[in-house]
Amino acid sequence: MSALKVISDPNTAAPRAPYSQAIAVNGFIYCSGQIPMKPDGTIISDDIGAAATQCLTNLKGVLTAGGSTIEKIVKVNVYLVDMNDFAAVNEAYVAFFGTHRPARTCISIRALPLGANIEIECIAVE
Repeated sequence: MSALKVISDPNTAAPRAPYSQAIAVNGFIYCSGQIPMKPDGTIISDDIGAAATQCLTNLKGVLTAGGSTIEKIVKVNVYLVDMNDFAAVNEAYVAFFGTHRPARTCISIRALPLGANIEIECIAVE
């Protein structure tokens, strides 16, 4: 096993709990879940499409800081507070990824940190 490397993007909102934005090991980058928090700390909660795009933008920043790209994402997990938002999230997802289609799971959950309505995490190749 290769050494673990902590990845942090100074242009993405800093974690509000004791975790790393991402860890790189053995050729993969494991990104922590990103809520729709802007770099200034405000959370997008009134537009699920914009919220999903912010989550994905945060992940892109973390991956870039780790030397990867969104095209190298192999797995995405989406957590939604309201499954009625599924179609709008899919629209934002397609707009963000274009023709790239990583494996994906979407789960409905009861609540997310800081009152967020969506959280997205991913695994990418370095």
